[in-house]
Amino acid sequence: MSESYVRNVIEAALLAAGTPLPVAELTRLFEDSARPSAQQVRAALAALAAEYSGRGIELKETASGFRIQVRRELAAEISRLWPERTARYSRALLETLALIAYRQPITRAEIEAVRGVAVNPNIIRTVIERNWVRVVGHRDVPGHPELLGTTREFLDYFGLQSLDELPPLAEIKAMGDFKPDPAAPGGAPAESADGDDSPEDDELSAEGDGSRELVAGPRDLDD
Repeated sequence: MSESYVRNVIEAALLAAGTPLPVAELTRLFEDSARPSAQQVRAALAALAAEYSGRGIELKETASGFRIQVRRELAAEISRLWPERTARYSRALLETLALIAYRQPITRAEIEAVRGVAVNPNIIRTVIERNWVRVVGHRDVPGHPELLGTTREFLDYFGLQSLDELPPLAEIKAMGDFKPDPAAPGGAPAESADGDDSPEDDELSAEGDGSRELVAGPRDLDD
């Protein structure tokens, strides 16, 4: 079995899957009698990554495995394929998501204490429905409030292999800089109705450079 055949099978699988695939699953695509080793699969992935260098797509490793995606710098142009599906994420949702990501596990009351306003239940429901956040336990205090943490899907969406890859707090930008993009398979997300919890919470358009940086406002990070 040639290296080019292994590479072609892996490339086709990544394009067809639409979700990240781990090395173990890529290995199982082949017949037992001609199954490449994990090392050979990784070599094929490295060859694909090199082949895509300087092109419009790239091979990206996330928490769940590998995927082929549009390069971030081209996301603004590609997003025009979905002009009627502009995504909007409110400032309230993004601040809440940032707090969960950086301070997990965290309760809703603790989020409210940092932000200084009540959290709209729609926000928690939205991030849970999108599989970005899940209940990871309960705080050992009266009432046993739920503890919230991020998921593997959260890491995949933001192109991270682990929480260690979150940018340092000192590098976090203003909330208004966050714009979802269609870089990963599946295209631009549909418009959301995540709810606001204060009059100042502006909805953010997905138009722009398409970066997927998780960002939080300065008031979130000073406490």
